[in-house]
Amino acid sequence: MPLFGPRTPAGEQPRASTLSIIASGMVVTGDVRCDGVLRIDGTLAGRIIGARQLVVTPGGRIHGDVTADEIVVGGVIDGNVHASTRLELQESAVVNGNIETRAFVVPEGGQVNGDIRMVAGAVEQTRTSNSP
Repeated sequence: MPLFGPRTPAGEQPRASTLSIIASGMVVTGDVRCDGVLRIDGTLAGRIIGARQLVVTPGGRIHGDVTADEIVVGGVIDGNVHASTRLELQESAVVNGNIETRAFVVPEGGQVNGDIRMVAGAVEQTRTSNSP
């Protein structure tokens, strides 16, 4: 029986809510596969594949394509963005690449240097079949 958090019915596994952070000043090179929430405060040179939620803070930078369910960008992405559910750019955001998403929010100041494709249903995303 867990000491903290909700109890799950017998036989069910609790759903893990993972949070991974690439901290400010940190530089990571290589592809990142993630099922939970990924926060980028530093720099990633590689692709992000299959995150449930991605947050790129104003100091964060990604050099590579991004695939996630929901994406919030305050920093810079140099690559294509595939958000199966929703993409939100903040005032400080810059995306240098093409965007494909179902829902898109961008306030004055957010920048997109590429094409935007809105799709009626969720963008197809296969977490396990994307090969590096």
